[in-house]
Amino acid sequence: MSSFVIYPAIDIRGGKCVRLVQGDYARETVYNENPVEVARSWEAQGGSFIHLVDLDGAKAGHPVNDALIGEIARRVQVPVQVGGGLRTLADVERLLGLGVSRVIIGTAAIEDRAFTEAVLGTYGDKVAIGIDARNGFVATRGWLETSEVQAEVLAKELAAKGAETFIFTDISRDGMMQGPNVEAIRSLAQASGRTVIASGGVTVQDDLLKLAAYADQGIGGAIVGKALYTGSIDLAEAIAAISGGAN
Repeated sequence: MSSFVIYPAIDIRGGKCVRLVQGDYARETVYNENPVEVARSWEAQGGSFIHLVDLDGAKAGHPVNDALIGEIARRVQVPVQVGGGLRTLADVERLLGLGVSRVIIGTAAIEDRAFTEAVLGTYGDKVAIGIDARNGFVATRGWLETSEVQAEVLAKELAAKGAETFIFTDISRDGMMQGPNVEAIRSLAQASGRTVIASGGVTVQDDLLKLAAYADQGIGGAIVGKALYTGSIDLAEAIAAISGGAN
């Protein structure tokens, strides 16, 4: 089994750690008032890379929680990746300057191809392309809109422009605790020829083991959110199980 990373997720809205159901801002649960302490907890449990989403930024179209994100990056020793509202080179430069290891370009990958290609050309592996799909088509603007672009077509095009990492979310599975869409994730990895990090639907440890079984086919990790907060997945146990499978 090739390398597979579990990315504990922290979704930030109004300075708090929250989770949405299927990206619906009206269906929010606040899990913790202090995202910094949540990040430190995930690190203490063995998390090797933390996934942050600026939900306010995704909706506003520009980063909103920079100060909090910078504090998280300073307070943990492991790398962090951040998405949400990144639409300009200045936004990307600012977040990387705050200590963020990788930025995630989502909506702009559809709406501003010149910017996306410029970011990939300048920052290379410090950039991941977030592809959020609804029925196979890319959703944008915090999942509030759905484009006419197919997810696999976008992945192929951006891989040709230098994208090395994709984060794929099947919106229909996100927050629903129904398990990930493994076939769609494998298909995107095959179509792009690049590493795909799965997001959405991971509910129990077995979901992670199923995904990790395809690490050699390009599924390089999974983002886990709600399942960690509800306790249906124990981060330390899951990391140990994945590591055991790799030996």
